[in-house]
Amino acid sequence: MAKRMALVTASYDKDFDRCRLLCETLDRYVTGFETHYILVAHRDVALFKQLASPNRIIVDERDLLPRWLWSMPDPKTWGKRQIWVSPFTKPLYGWHVQQLRRIAIAEHVDVDGFLFCDSDVAFLREFSADQLWQGDDIRLLRYDQAMLNPPTPPHRNWSDNAARIMGIKEHGQHDYIANVVSWRRDAVLAMCRHIEEQNGRSWVKVLGQARDYSECILYGQYVDEIEKGRGHFHVDWSICHVYWFGPAPDQAKFDAFMRDMRPDQVAIGLQSFMNMDSSTVKRIVGL
Repeated sequence: MAKRMALVTASYDKDFDRCRLLCETLDRYVTGFETHYILVAHRDVALFKQLASPNRIIVDERDLLPRWLWSMPDPKTWGKRQIWVSPFTKPLYGWHVQQLRRIAIAEHVDVDGFLFCDSDVAFLREFSADQLWQGDDIRLLRYDQAMLNPPTPPHRNWSDNAARIMGIKEHGQHDYIANVVSWRRDAVLAMCRHIEEQNGRSWVKVLGQARDYSECILYGQYVDEIEKGRGHFHVDWSICHVYWFGPAPDQAKFDAFMRDMRPDQVAIGLQSFMNMDSSTVKRIVGL
């Protein structure tokens, strides 16, 4: 029996054009899912409504997160950025809250699994979400032993915090971070229950107080250390070829980047912090 899948993207206003490009390429190339959910802050709902369709729903974070967590202009940036505050957490920025939304959607959408795609992803080849399953097991991206030499310092900290939050004695050795990942819904819900049992309060409060975390590492460590990999099969390569660091590539650098793309990769990620507008991405990708 085919598994029921949903696509999920957490985004915000400055990534709107890149998110529009993601939607265009999803509609062109991706099948095997029921609905694409775009999760945004309340103030961004009207903007993102432009992307809504019969199988694409814009979700207000107020429908996902507790009412005691609210956003306000960040006084440290003279209101240029938003900050999320509450009586129970440290001040959180947008990238923290995007991760909370991605976890919280599991409580509201009844499917077997999720494929999470960041806004700065574009699909270039045909892909079905059915390919994420082997029988009853879903694909879990894991870079084995990557924490022995983490790609950036925060990864080690996020891994250590995940172990502490979930009561895992051994520090995590693997990395699970990517801009396209697949999760089981039942495992997400079980992870939230486990965090609450370990810490005696809601998982949102726990993560909001920890502040330094990665939802990908949390999920990966939960699956591997608590569930012992049940319901998953491991791979060490992403279906998305990513240009992570450095200045925005010119055509020559982009061509070299594309030559390194695996034949079984179906999408590319050009990090939004490189400030490449969607028209430039379309031009170099050939869309």
